Amino acid sequence: MSAIWKPSVTVAAIIERDQQFFMIEEETPDGIRINQPAGHLDPNESLEQAVIRETLEETAHAFTPTGLIGTYMSRFISPTKGEAVTYLRFAFSGELGAAQDRPLDTGILRTVWMSYADLLASQDRHRSPLVMQCINDYLQGQHAPLSLLFTHPSALGNLEPQK
Repeated sequence: MSAIWKPSVTVAAIIERDQQFFMIEEETPDGIRINQPAGHLDPNESLEQAVIRETLEETAHAFTPTGLIGTYMSRFISPTKGEAVTYLRFAFSGELGAAQDRPLDTGILRTVWMSYADLLASQDRHRSPLVMQCINDYLQGQHAPLSLLFTHPSALGNLEPQK
């Protein structure tokens, strides 16, 4: 019997204000990269909870998701490690809230507002090709309601017997 293949599930926050996008610069094994506030889905949390948590951890700002821009899949092979990982990304649009008094996650160098032109000019520094794809989809008005997503309580750690 072969093993079941599983992608790495991630979330990302697409935050735009006055034609500028709220991005992070982060240290990675492959150098300093530009990304949206993003990260992995943790056990016992919904996709919405994950994007709220990741945005807070990486930007020290609250985030309120308002819509799902899309779901994306890509495969990445690290040039330094040679390992392949497939990512399944859920990108959310939303509102940036107040700054919190907390440090940024380890590896996050800073947050930065960037124009679309700046993002296009820095594609060689993007964490993945999904950075531009998500922004392009956002700018084209791609948007689904959050009601499209459903998280059963069992996925949140509420392991009650099925009736």
